[in-house]
Amino acid sequence: MITHEILGDDMQAVVLTLGGGDVVRAEAGALMFMTDQVEMDARMDGGLLGGLKRKFLAGESLFITYFKSLGAGARVAFAGPYPGKIIHVALAGQTLLCQRDAFLCATGSIDLSIAFTKRLGAGFFGGEGFILQKLGGTCQAWVELDGEVRVLDLQPGELLRVNPGHVGMFQAQMAFDVQMMPGIKNKLFGGEGLFLATLTGPGRVWLQTLPIANLAHALEPYLPQPSGDDDSSGVKIVGNLLGGN
Repeated sequence: MITHEILGDDMQAVVLTLGGGDVVRAEAGALMFMTDQVEMDARMDGGLLGGLKRKFLAGESLFITYFKSLGAGARVAFAGPYPGKIIHVALAGQTLLCQRDAFLCATGSIDLSIAFTKRLGAGFFGGEGFILQKLGGTCQAWVELDGEVRVLDLQPGELLRVNPGHVGMFQAQMAFDVQMMPGIKNKLFGGEGLFLATLTGPGRVWLQTLPIANLAHALEPYLPQPSGDDDSSGVKIVGNLLGGN
């Protein structure tokens, strides 16, 4: 029987204790440590085409790494690349849709694939891209979401409007769409973008407080700026001045 422990607060890791013969699949580069009784094997699941889909569509690596326990009590640990929370989900035929690169590791029979949002507008204007990760099968899985996480259970017909980047994961049976921000003043001066994601119950949604794209945007004014003949440097300098930097 596989047991797990999630360590830390804002920079979390999950430690799995395995029985003999147990196998864990993990995103390449997620390994923190493994004991001597664990055998590691990197594979390109689905061949070259499957690897390219993971790399360029789902934001994952070409390879999936397999960790096999050679004896009871073997341990292997994985950590996420960003400040955030590791969420444990038990799937038994259900399907979850999550943001790109959320998958960390899983045991059991996991169906890891990609999913397209239902409407073209949701992909182009939703802020998190046209591609979502799809997790299915019968398995124990761990995903990494950005920042703190708030879980909401929506009742049938209950509608939730969310800044698209804050949608970390949701149950696949929920209706997901992207709608235009109401009001001209809100669009131009609200600072929340032009669109809002909508999720309709019944179902569960995991919201994240610090999308990595938002963090990168907030840090951009403090990073070294291009110089020389780069035409964009002047625009960025003016932007920094207007922003009080």
